[in-house]
Amino acid sequence: ENVTQIIGANILNIAVQDYDPQGASVTILICEESEPPAHHPYNLNPSVVGHLDKSHITVHTYPEYHPDNGVCTFRADIDVSTCGEISPLMALNYLIDSFDSDIMTIDYRVRGFTRDIRGNKLFIDHDITSIQNYIEQEFLNVYQMIDVNVYQENTFHTKCKVRNFELDNYLFNLKAENLNEKDRKKITNRLKNEIDEIFYGRNLPTLY
Repeated sequence: ENVTQIIGANILNIAVQDYDPQGASVTILICEESEPPAHHPYNLNPSVVGHLDKSHITVHTYPEYHPDNGVCTFRADIDVSTCGEISPLMALNYLIDSFDSDIMTIDYRVRGFTRDIRGNKLFIDHDITSIQNYIEQEFLNVYQMIDVNVYQENTFHTKCKVRNFELDNYLFNLKAENLNEKDRKKITNRLKNEIDEIFYGRNLPTLY
């Protein structure tokens, strides 16, 4: 709901689905205007126009754990899809700050086109060379980032991995100071390997 306020959209409908034993999906239907413009050529119900108007926001969560080594992960997939003058990039820093993630994979793609008043197609209407252009400096300092951009397709991809590693941030009902040196090293290695595998998107040999 906060994201829709930040990007200047209006909520039409929120659908929430919880899963057994864990996980959830949330879909928010949004529009830029609460009702069709007065000059709209079709006599449509405002809720129908809104549902077709400015696309959607979805959130899917994937909590999971390793059955043997005790490493738990929590993944949230967030899709902010818009059209018109509202942009999902306006909510990027809010989302980064809200989740305090170790790993982020951010995709931004401009699809389709619009036209100027002379009828010329506009395939992108703002300057961007990297998603990092829209991330505040304080977050740029926290993460190691890699870009993979396809400029001719207006497709931008940034992967982020947290730079600093504090073991206490990953332990439940336990402090690192209560572990002996061998256990601290063992758990730290498992966690770093897990983070690297997620960041690079492939299973890796135990590097640590």
